[in-house]
Amino acid sequence: MMKIHFADPEYFWLLVLLPAAIAWYIYRLRNHHATLQVSSLEAFSNVKPTWRLYSRHILFGLRISSATFMIIALARPQTNMSRQDISVEGIDIMLATDISSTMLAEDLKPNRLEAAKEVAKDFILSRPDDRIGLVIFSGESFTQCPLTIDHTKLINLYDEIKFGMIDDGTAIGDGLATAVSRLKESKAISKVIILLTDGVNNTGSLDPQSAAEIASIYGIRIYTIGAGTIGYAPAPVRTPFGMQYQQMEVKIDEALLKKISAMTNGKYFRATNKKKLEDIYKEIDRLEKSKIDVTEFRRKKEEFLVFALIAALLLGLELIFRYTVLRTLP
Repeated sequence: MMKIHFADPEYFWLLVLLPAAIAWYIYRLRNHHATLQVSSLEAFSNVKPTWRLYSRHILFGLRISSATFMIIALARPQTNMSRQDISVEGIDIMLATDISSTMLAEDLKPNRLEAAKEVAKDFILSRPDDRIGLVIFSGESFTQCPLTIDHTKLINLYDEIKFGMIDDGTAIGDGLATAVSRLKESKAISKVIILLTDGVNNTGSLDPQSAAEIASIYGIRIYTIGAGTIGYAPAPVRTPFGMQYQQMEVKIDEALLKKISAMTNGKYFRATNKKKLEDIYKEIDRLEKSKIDVTEFRRKKEEFLVFALIAALLLGLELIFRYTVLRTLP
């Protein structure tokens, strides 16, 4: 973006002299008297004023214009070109979300899974310049959406996830491994996995710590979130009499989640309610925005020469006209 400013604006005070010069010029015209006296003006009664009579004011106009441009040149106009570049590589983020049956517990309203979806969608909308993808896991894992800048599509796919899409269980290692596979070839300056779960790893083909070691090798940072209150939470349970709510003990392997984050220079968070979950995503948002490399470029260019040349041209025209076509007798 280009901006114009003046390095020495105090010279603009000289402009107040121009109205005074114009006033003095008008005063002189009105009080000008001929120095040649004649007995009668009858001989000139039929003589009409020529263009020379009116064009004599051109000389004064050229001088005033020249002075105006010279004052502008003295004020040193400059163009200030600035640009702020954010690396197009940006940050690549994979959201790994647990969709096991325990995610239907209602300590986070309306339940853990829906609360996670709502908060994550706000997070996605707050990062329009980043590529974001989605992995879901329970007893197994798969990629719901690969890395994309089309966040509308991502949010629509996020809306579609629900319990029962895949076998039940909590395969944290598989969920991490799938997310890592989507990020390992990324050229982004920062690669991040945000893993949200409410349970203990109890199935899957890969140990979570092994998945974290692979992530560390590829320079992927992992933020882990344990979703669930402290103690017990109401959760729907299928019984012979249909779906009933029972108080289920909240079991989150916090030691494992903390270790996974520490291995990759990430951070562990505990979301005991929806408000805490919102605050966690806001903190992650702040942490990762600080990783973007911003290059600010500014350049100043002197523009006074153009105005000085115009002032010289106008002054030159005045001198040419004064001693040629608009010459006056002494």
